[in-house]
Amino acid sequence: MDAFCRLSCFYLVVILVTRAGHGAEVTYDGRSLIIDGQRKLLFSGSIHYPRSTPDMWPSLISKAKFGGLDVIESYVFWNLHEPQPGQYDFSGRLDIVRFIKEIQAQGLYACIRIGPFIESEWTYGGLPFWLHDVPGIVFRSDNEPFKFYMQNFTTKIVSLFKSEGLYAPQGGPIILQQIENEYQNVEKGFGDKGPPYVRWAAAMAVGLQTGVPWVMCKQDDAPDPVINACNGRKCGVTFVGPNSPNKPALWTENWTSFYQVYGDKTPLRSAEDIAFNVALFIARKNGSFINYYMYHGGTNFGRTASSYIITSYYDQAPLDEYGFLSQPKWGHLKDLHAAIKLCSHTILSGVATIATLGQQQEAYIYNGESGECAALLLNNDNATTVVVQFQNSSYELPSTSISILPDCKNVAFNTAKVTAQCNERLILPKLKFDSADQWSEFKEVVPTFDETTLRSNSLLEHMNTTKDRSDYLWYTVSVDSSETQPVLSVDSLGHVLHAFVNGAPAGSAHGTHNNPSFTLERTINLSQGLNNISLLSATVGLPDSGAYLERRALGLQRVTIEDKQGTKDLSNSSWGYQVGLLEESSAAQWSKFGASPQPLTWYKVLFDAPEGDDPLSLNLGSMGKGEAWINGQSIGRYWVSFPTADGSPSQTWYHIPRSFLQPKGNQLVLFEEESGNPLQITIGSVSRNKECALVSNSNLLHVNSSKNHKRNS
Repeated sequence: MDAFCRLSCFYLVVILVTRAGHGAEVTYDGRSLIIDGQRKLLFSGSIHYPRSTPDMWPSLISKAKFGGLDVIESYVFWNLHEPQPGQYDFSGRLDIVRFIKEIQAQGLYACIRIGPFIESEWTYGGLPFWLHDVPGIVFRSDNEPFKFYMQNFTTKIVSLFKSEGLYAPQGGPIILQQIENEYQNVEKGFGDKGPPYVRWAAAMAVGLQTGVPWVMCKQDDAPDPVINACNGRKCGVTFVGPNSPNKPALWTENWTSFYQVYGDKTPLRSAEDIAFNVALFIARKNGSFINYYMYHGGTNFGRTASSYIITSYYDQAPLDEYGFLSQPKWGHLKDLHAAIKLCSHTILSGVATIATLGQQQEAYIYNGESGECAALLLNNDNATTVVVQFQNSSYELPSTSISILPDCKNVAFNTAKVTAQCNERLILPKLKFDSADQWSEFKEVVPTFDETTLRSNSLLEHMNTTKDRSDYLWYTVSVDSSETQPVLSVDSLGHVLHAFVNGAPAGSAHGTHNNPSFTLERTINLSQGLNNISLLSATVGLPDSGAYLERRALGLQRVTIEDKQGTKDLSNSSWGYQVGLLEESSAAQWSKFGASPQPLTWYKVLFDAPEGDDPLSLNLGSMGKGEAWINGQSIGRYWVSFPTADGSPSQTWYHIPRSFLQPKGNQLVLFEEESGNPLQITIGSVSRNKECALVSNSNLLHVNSSKNHKRNS
């Protein structure tokens, strides 16, 4: 059992005894959510069940709880749960009921964002691709086909939760849920079909009668009784506020770093900046619900990442990809939560006033009926530490910081003063695969026009042809040329292209996250007479955002050959197509490892699991681009050859969950598109070099008022 689970076991049992057997009424007013008649100032964290594994869930949730969270938030992933119309999957990593029950078992609440469009850097924004083929459909608009399927799925999820007793009025942990996601970003694109869709979605959700409130994030005009919520880094500044005096200020996404795309450096956000903006949201916007996105980011297993998103997701969150505490972020936020909870009752129920302490300094003061007092002292100067006078005492405020005074006298916490020490992740090599005798390989066969059965006299759109069954689509054409070295030019809407002429590599090209389109232009070698040009188009995740997602296109747009006789447009020639690769259809003929790595090659190796229970990671630093599988389960795409500005890969190490392994005889399979060298691949065990010396609760101010000792458990 994880140490954190053991540490809090007794406390959790006490909470479960007090919660079990009765439902909790969940309402709200202009100040906060109200649970069983008590106002709640709640800290929440996003942990996505498909981005981790069931054996990780207890530890992740326990560490979130120990970090001072009250709520665990997750999206619901439509494309995983309903891969075909009416066919549902809630097994393994998709067992959302088990996930929510684990949240409840640890005494926390749950916020479930059903969407069912979620974006989330998730392929196709979480929509199943079969929706694309529904006649007349327009996603996320006042469109009857889309509304029909959206309502079907939303109802399915709500009915599942009800049947399992997961809503708070039933005694379950769910206190809040979301319909749609950041729709205001795209609403104008739908013209007069946007506003009625918002009203319909809200009415549909409320009509499901779950007994707990619904929210819409980034939807300033969310219809009553749905609560409009904020997403972003600085909702204490950017949030327009609740659209009704009877709604509380909720922050559904406080970004703890940001998602990362291939070719970009790791985005960072300091613990001090996060803490400052949380306190500012509470002070300036009367914020009473803050969700960290992500609290644990996890792994985009398989082909789940959206366009150009790397496999590791929000690794800079308070819990890193492997589930370790990421310090000082985790510890600093833990201390923030403890300090706020010392005075949360006063903040929520006291009379609030604001006092000016300087040109960019303010005091937010809360006075309770019984004489209790709390204050948040703000220094909004981003360059200067200042000393302010407050209630006859002096307080030093570092630049861009907020001090929390639970009794209006003593400082329990300052957002800029970090006491949690930094730690680093260590990966120790455990297995090497440096012997050619260990490896088998299979060279993917480059198809010719005559070997294809799917034909068209035009260039087919990539996604509509593959139906998301594979990243890969072969375009093949026969060319009769008298010139031996013409120029081949291929325009693509993205994402990646590998060209072959008579089976030999003839060049590759790719787009970027901000500009997926590109042109491959190469001088090629042709033989006299008939030649085969085979073009392998590859997607790196499907798009996840924007209006009219169903109209988006990928793949080849134009193919020409230019020689001394002029330019010949092949776009409307007779093309042959192959969806996917031969190995994906189990047609591979494996052989011993060859003399040198070649493009479009499959590799496999057997290994025994390293001893211990530390998480494991696969070092693919010697590879180019492709995908990796452990015992048939994909641990995600890799693209080591796509460098950042400083020439380093966006990601080298790839998480292997322990639950994917058996003690002996594990199989690692890779498909390598380029010419990576598998003989330098290693597997390492992951740890953190030390646990930080955290400020304990005993070092935080304890105010005598019993009301201020109440925790929002």
